Amino acid sequence: MRHLVRGKRLGRDVPHRKATLQALSVALIKNHRIVTTLSKAKELRKYVEPIITRAKEDTSHNRRQVFSKLQDKEAVSHLFEEVAQKALDRPGGYTRVIKAGYRKGDGAEQAVIELVDYNDVKPEQSSSKKRTRRAGKSNKPTPATTDSAQGDKKEEVNKKQDEVKEDPKKDLDESNDASPEVSDEEE
Repeated sequence: MRHLVRGKRLGRDVPHRKATLQALSVALIKNHRIVTTLSKAKELRKYVEPIITRAKEDTSHNRRQVFSKLQDKEAVSHLFEEVAQKALDRPGGYTRVIKAGYRKGDGAEQAVIELVDYNDVKPEQSSSKKRTRRAGKSNKPTPATTDSAQGDKKEEVNKKQDEVKEDPKKDLDESNDASPEVSDEEE
């Protein structure tokens, strides 16, 4: 039973797992975005977010505590000077995990983990619409069928319907007038 056992083992023993998360944390803090497997990204999120929270208050005690987790002076100084300053007003959730398909070699599920405050481009997953099955046509409106063009067509149809409602005998008279003319020519 796994009572009170937190986190995934990631196929490693304890020192190897600690070193892996430490290296991934340093890479994330320095580069603001890394690509790794989905399970490592989820575990890294649990490991690095408390570190960023501690870095929001710049004291010598907090610097020592963060250094004990990261073991990299450059990463610690970058974390306290730049990353923590951008995260001051955020109450948590400093990272974002985005699935990125499968790795070609072994089929492992890949993910991008990034610091939220450094992402300039929003992910398009929520705004994209599903394509239909009909000959590759999409649900998105084409440039020819814009709202103004559709509005013009609707106005024309409404005008024709109003004309028919106002004077239905007009169409009948025109059709009757046309048939006697044809009959007069025949006679």
